[in-house]
Amino acid sequence: MGGELLTRNLNCPLGVVRALCSPIVDAMRRAVHPRFVLFLIPSLLLCFFPSYSAAQDQQPAIRFVRNPDPAPDFKLMGLDGKPVTLADSHGKVILLNFWATWCGPCRAELYDLIDLQAKYKDRFQILSLIVDDDDSATIQAVVEKYGINYPVALAPNEIRMQYGGIAALPTSFMLDTEGRIVQKHEGLRDPRLYETEIRALLGLPIGNLRVETFDDTGQIFIKNAVRATELPGVDLSKLTPEQKIVALHKFNAEGCNCGCQYTLAQCRIYDRNCQISKTATEKIIAALAHRTPPKSEPDSPPPQPALSASPPTSEKPLE
Repeated sequence: MGGELLTRNLNCPLGVVRALCSPIVDAMRRAVHPRFVLFLIPSLLLCFFPSYSAAQDQQPAIRFVRNPDPAPDFKLMGLDGKPVTLADSHGKVILLNFWATWCGPCRAELYDLIDLQAKYKDRFQILSLIVDDDDSATIQAVVEKYGINYPVALAPNEIRMQYGGIAALPTSFMLDTEGRIVQKHEGLRDPRLYETEIRALLGLPIGNLRVETFDDTGQIFIKNAVRATELPGVDLSKLTPEQKIVALHKFNAEGCNCGCQYTLAQCRIYDRNCQISKTATEKIIAALAHRTPPKSEPDSPPPQPALSASPPTSEKPLE
């Protein structure tokens, strides 16, 4: 099994993305050098315990979506033959974890997830959705090897698309007790981040951490990109406020030609490395920035008084 949750895997401070896998190409496997761990421990202390820091007014925080949307429900068959649905875990905090057996960072977090499930099993549920192309027997062998203690099911493409396409692995969604998505995490995260979010959603103490809220502008549901006023890799600083509004409208109206079937705005959020959407947004910005306002007609000169042939006389006519 996995050992102690909060002392085993030292990854990164709250909210920092670690290694992640593409669903297409397996990325780096995690390897932590002992000297790096010695350097990392003081950094984590400074992050999690502000009393160690000179800047004690910078209190660490976790962030949840303000007015979250409900998570799309599904009904899948688990590897154990039992149904896997969100509805069956209603009333619990849920961690919906998309991963693959070939993904190194995904496997690296398995023991942490197992420990979390065991620690909060009465009020917390992990649902594991695998995006593997391997057969069920191969996946089952991995599940048994790690001793996974939560439901595991294969995620069809329709489910992946409902949750934004799953551009990287692992990708995890945190759901509150009402089944609403309050946070999304891509990549390998410090298990203490997950545990802190779970405790906050369950109303349990979280120490000196504070909870902040933010509006979903595409970070959780890609459809909410229409709310965004800034986009990854898009520089709007050269535009006037009026031009910025026009640019954002065009980003949300025009589709990207990379094959993602998203708008330009959605593609910039979904795939920050897409050069097609980046080039297209740059062209829109350049066109707006160099657009000259229409010239107005020059003002007509003021009318000149008419010249009379002879000025009127004030003399009385001769009698």
